[in-house]
Amino acid sequence: MKVLAINSSSKMDKGNTAMILNPFLEGMKEEGAEVELFYTKKLNINPCMEELNCWLKTPGKCYQNDDMNILYPKIDEVDVIVFASPVYVDGVTGPMKNLIDRMLPRVEPYFEIRDGHCRHPVRGGPKALKFVLVSNCGFWEKDNFDPMLVHMKAFCKNASTEFAGALLRPHGEAMAIMLGMGKPIADIFEAAKEAGRQLAKGQPMSQETLDTVSRELMPRDMYMQIINQYFKECLEVPAKP
Repeated sequence: MKVLAINSSSKMDKGNTAMILNPFLEGMKEEGAEVELFYTKKLNINPCMEELNCWLKTPGKCYQNDDMNILYPKIDEVDVIVFASPVYVDGVTGPMKNLIDRMLPRVEPYFEIRDGHCRHPVRGGPKALKFVLVSNCGFWEKDNFDPMLVHMKAFCKNASTEFAGALLRPHGEAMAIMLGMGKPIADIFEAAKEAGRQLAKGQPMSQETLDTVSRELMPRDMYMQIINQYFKECLEVPAKP
């Protein structure tokens, strides 16, 4: 199994998204998956300019000469693409959205009816490709991922891919807080790794495993108090001249 993982957190491997993504990828590697990880912060990916060259002038090829040219051949070769993004204003980060938009050359301009809905056919015919979402959110409630999930599932349908599931970590800031307090949260990281193992073995990621990744870390009131106190202290620090 070949896996392409893309982390769009600006904090890259130091962020809360990576705390879930990295053990997930390790679990896949343990089961023999070949995993390649990219950070959008290290890539130069321009927005889609709606020129439609990839449909009309150079079918299947975007006219822009940027780092999507590194990813295009890998997208064609892999079995799984992992989209990892913190929640930014109810959706994926801007760089991740640019990357998703630039996957337009994968499809043809024509319309077809698929599952009773207008879609674009995949260039060269559909292949067995799975998408996975890994996300972290600063807000406490899990339903803050709902808009992102709706978008990613719609993206999968349009791209003729399978949505294999999502590893979601609400109140992600609490992970570092809990670790600093010496509280046990190793089960979360082990669950992320187990989800990777399951997927690499061709199995569905179990709901029990995904629920453990998302489990409550601390009561909402406590979490809000800690976060609000942190920002209060930051704002009270005199600004440097």
